[in-house]
Amino acid sequence: MTSSLIRPPVTTAATATRKKPSARAGDYVVITPARNEEELLGETIRSMELQTRRPRMWVIVDDGSTDRTQEIAAEAAKKHDWIRVLSRQKRQDRQVGGGVVRAFEAGLEMVKDLDYGYLCKLDGDLKFGTRYFECLIDYFDRDPKMGTLSGKSYLASRWKSADFSSRSEYTSDEFSLGAAKFYRRECFEAIGGFVKEVMWDGIDCHRCRQLGWKAASIDDPDLKIYHLRQMGSSHHNVFHGRMRHGRGQYFMGTHPLYMIASGVFRMKERPYVVGGILMILGYFRAALTGTRRYENPAFRKHLHGWQMARLRSLFLKR
Repeated sequence: MTSSLIRPPVTTAATATRKKPSARAGDYVVITPARNEEELLGETIRSMELQTRRPRMWVIVDDGSTDRTQEIAAEAAKKHDWIRVLSRQKRQDRQVGGGVVRAFEAGLEMVKDLDYGYLCKLDGDLKFGTRYFECLIDYFDRDPKMGTLSGKSYLASRWKSADFSSRSEYTSDEFSLGAAKFYRRECFEAIGGFVKEVMWDGIDCHRCRQLGWKAASIDDPDLKIYHLRQMGSSHHNVFHGRMRHGRGQYFMGTHPLYMIASGVFRMKERPYVVGGILMILGYFRAALTGTRRYENPAFRKHLHGWQMARLRSLFLKR
């Protein structure tokens, strides 16, 4: 069966336009696609209000919410001139993957005339420390090849009570967290932005490496992120999210051997065992039903080379 194809933007290291750092290159902008986050958005707003290094602009994109998300964001915008709110048409369904990227791009349009050096896609269900963005920029200052970076994520439980606890959500050291993508502007423009499909937050990091940039997440106390909702559970439930992850891996072009190994590795995360199985099933179901793919031979070659190198490294350690 022939799969339908999605073709990526034509961007290479040689053709990408790299702007000279401006006098305000240390400034950053933040864009938050938020849908039905009335319970959690206030925590993210408080985290942003307490930053030692605030953004030039924070655009909260109310992505068709049917609750008080827009009202909460508007109240914050009244208090702070660096917060803007963009409201999109109300709808009943949540559009993951492509929908999130489209909402992000709508927010990006609002900052197109600003002079900034860094760009962040930030979810509306996070808490983080007061030095989070200051610390990120410090890391970028130390490494001119750093393209995208984030901290590590921890799933918060009982976060409203004094008995606060959390557990780590796995993110590879070679990927920035999808919930908090912080980019050097030059790198973001070089990769052509985000692909409008599930696994956009994996494709972007591989594109970075393909073009000679670094992608990373760092376990630094100042970069600790508390996720107030489990990753992959915002649409229906976490089981549906694991199947969606497998489908996204197929779309990206992941090698089947790597997908199987990844699914087995993720069996140690909640939901134990079944989550990893659902990821593998989602991948092969997509393959059998002719799901469309991100069609870029050079990218696919780079991706498979990276994945096979990781598998070799894993087995050599054993």
